[in-house]
Amino acid sequence: MRCPFCAHPDTQVKDSRPAEDGQAIRRRRLCPGCGARFTTFERVQLRDLHVVKSDGKREAFDRAKLTKSVDLATQKRAIDRDRLDQMISGIVRRLESGGEPDVPSKTIGGLVMDGLRHLDTVSYVRYASVYRDFKEVEDFSEFIKEHGLSGAEDEDGDDAGS
Repeated sequence: MRCPFCAHPDTQVKDSRPAEDGQAIRRRRLCPGCGARFTTFERVQLRDLHVVKSDGKREAFDRAKLTKSVDLATQKRAIDRDRLDQMISGIVRRLESGGEPDVPSKTIGGLVMDGLRHLDTVSYVRYASVYRDFKEVEDFSEFIKEHGLSGAEDEDGDDAGS
């Protein structure tokens, strides 16, 4: 593997170990040219996937883009990185084993929403605000009520403030 710092054509693997519940291999590498150390991950890719956007455009599926969107939603939240990586790997596995090489962006968004709902409610609402294109504060309130996330009920079981 080429060094990302100096472009030396051959780097040495210093350590390999399983990652993401055995779904990937984490390798620590050393560049003999500049002495830099870096980490790579090796994962199985079952097929090439393409994302079909809502406007009909197709683009190659990019795991890094999926990870970035999840990272934005979970920013400054106390969520274990391994749990996020497992969720993302699970989504990618489901997409790759789904049989179709073209995946609607809404399908990916739905899978992320499902995963985040089980991990962290705040991240779930954050992601939903972008995915569902919230325009007003009321959009947040409606979403929270619609999905039973408020938790603010009085003794009669009615919503507080009703």
